[in-house]
Amino acid sequence: MNMIQAILTIDTDNIPENFQEIIKHEQEVVARWKEEGILEHLFLRPTRNGAVLIFREADEEKVKKLMESLPLYKLKKSVEYLSLIKQF
Repeated sequence: MNMIQAILTIDTDNIPENFQEIIKHEQEVVARWKEEGILEHLFLRPTRNGAVLIFREADEEKVKKLMESLPLYKLKKSVEYLSLIKQF
């Protein structure tokens, strides 16, 4: 199974006043992706400056478009993409 890992780091030095609202909307988007089977896992980083998302059966271009639709993407400092093959 091919998977893509996206590592999102946000710019914590420039958090807007409506950050909690953005987080709520972010959670709604991620929940929908999980329901649709697009997203395999979401891990929050202990430093609270981002997350690691693992997408299933998607190519990098599709994942990039999905990531760009995330509310937190506007606050990104960086995003890294890694192709993975799940070993059974």
